[in-house]
Amino acid sequence: MQIRNTLRTYGSAAIALHWLVAVTVVGLAILGLWMTDLTYYSPYYRSAPFWHKSIGVSLAGLIVLRLLWRWVNPRPAHIPGHKVWELRLASLVHGLLYLLLIVIVLSGCLISTAKGQGIDVFGWFTLPALITGLPEQADRAGLVHYWLAISVLVLAGLHALGALKHHFIDRDNTLRRMLGLRQHSPEEH
Repeated sequence: MQIRNTLRTYGSAAIALHWLVAVTVVGLAILGLWMTDLTYYSPYYRSAPFWHKSIGVSLAGLIVLRLLWRWVNPRPAHIPGHKVWELRLASLVHGLLYLLLIVIVLSGCLISTAKGQGIDVFGWFTLPALITGLPEQADRAGLVHYWLAISVLVLAGLHALGALKHHFIDRDNTLRRMLGLRQHSPEEH
């Protein structure tokens, strides 16, 4: 498999970035929901937020990298047989996923830096607190962060259901090409 996309398939870089973002988002959601129930006396009270923030900042870098890769390496052509409404819905869902992920990362930064402290990223560097002291900054950003994260999970679920619909009902190559699998010709169905 080649690194770059072709007219027919996604390249290994696009596939790797897609799945790395997906796994990271799900992992952050699980970690984020779990850590909200931690008490001060939990051994993970400090370490869970550290990992959540560090991985969240890394996710921001992955999203930027994925968008840049997509910009310099256009997507393969649409699979014949996709309906116009399916293409529009897929485009809308992809756009919303990117937008919501960016806002989630920004709201996470606003939560973490509300008191003027930067974000320690894996102990490698500290992301400075650029916006601080807004009225109820952490609480308001926390609500945005939570509800948009839930929205991303719902959209990602719809995205996955769409891929499964294409695979099992339409029997086309939509899912196969994002998994990097050999694609079937229309005659093989």
